[in-house]
Amino acid sequence: MLHQACQLYGRWCRWSSPFLHLLTLTVVTFGVLAPLLCHRLLHSYFYLRRWHLNPMSQEFLVQNQQEGQAALHYFEKLQIPNASEASGSDAFQPLLLVTIITVQRRSDFHYVLQVASRFHRLLQKCGARCQSHRILLCNVESDPSSHQDVKLLSSFFPMVSRDKTGENPDPRVNQFEKEKQDYVFCLEQSLLAYNPEYVLIVEDDAVPEEEIFAVLQHLLLARLSKPYLRDALYFKLYHPERLQRYFNPEPMRILEWLGLGMFLGPVLNCVYSRATGRPSLSWPVVLFFALYSMALSELVGRHYLLELRRLAPALYNIVPVTECCTPAMLFSASSARRALGYLKGLHCRQGFAKDIALYSLLRTKGENAYVVEPNLVRHVGMYSSLRLNDNPKLL
Repeated sequence: MLHQACQLYGRWCRWSSPFLHLLTLTVVTFGVLAPLLCHRLLHSYFYLRRWHLNPMSQEFLVQNQQEGQAALHYFEKLQIPNASEASGSDAFQPLLLVTIITVQRRSDFHYVLQVASRFHRLLQKCGARCQSHRILLCNVESDPSSHQDVKLLSSFFPMVSRDKTGENPDPRVNQFEKEKQDYVFCLEQSLLAYNPEYVLIVEDDAVPEEEIFAVLQHLLLARLSKPYLRDALYFKLYHPERLQRYFNPEPMRILEWLGLGMFLGPVLNCVYSRATGRPSLSWPVVLFFALYSMALSELVGRHYLLELRRLAPALYNIVPVTECCTPAMLFSASSARRALGYLKGLHCRQGFAKDIALYSLLRTKGENAYVVEPNLVRHVGMYSSLRLNDNPKLL
């Protein structure tokens, strides 16, 4: 009897050791719970691409097509404003001008209508706080009259067009250089048309998030009071979710990742100590929980952790910019003029598109730029205007 009691006690002691507790937690978390709960999360390492990518991509296309039809009906039912409001002929100088660059794409998705309808609705919802904001359409289709969605939108918003009909094409202008020239044209026309304090250049497949104007208001009125932010060349409002992981070359993310572990390590140690009745602080246990939380956040996906920052505008992160992508870019008037001068002196080509060109200026011109996290727009354009793709995928 005594021998059996000692054996049971020994087993209890072994199972009550922190090593076995933490080993069990690791196995259950990374071997069972995380794969089970995260296999449908698109930007997680646990995402089962072979199972979910094709059906999820098709679901996204169908939903986006429905959103395009809803945007079309939105403007068909909307009352046309008077001529002065539609043309933007007033002499008012806006705080923020939202310029939507558009080119003819797949007509059944109505990308530009999705973007314009969301901005229009959000401005109406924002009310008096957004009275100093305006929307401008920039049509860069080679034959502007062929862009049917813009014809509809021209009744509601002022518009500028880059008409190149009848011009002999320059053999030096490839599709990437054309995109850069279109961007320069729209940014230049934005300054000429309204002389705004800030210009938000949005591509016609970047649908704004609900909180975009609240965050921009906080950014413009509070955060930009800091000189190092006020003098930035630009602010990116979008970075691809698949490139937002901690395990990336950006050093600031590594510091953020370490900070997360340093914060959660002691917190989880306290929770573990209270649950097991052990001493309140053990450095090996703190180190384990720091590494555990860092691994879990990376494997589940930093993108989903960033979503918590949407709780309030002040929680949004502003960090040094990364290279890729320009769906939504914020310029001050002075930085826009500097960017125009820089871009006009660059020639874009494959491997050196306008996003990489802008990023290259930071080093060559001694400029700074930043990205706002999480994203303030959703990139919905699975059909690119530059690259042909008959079977697009979410990743």
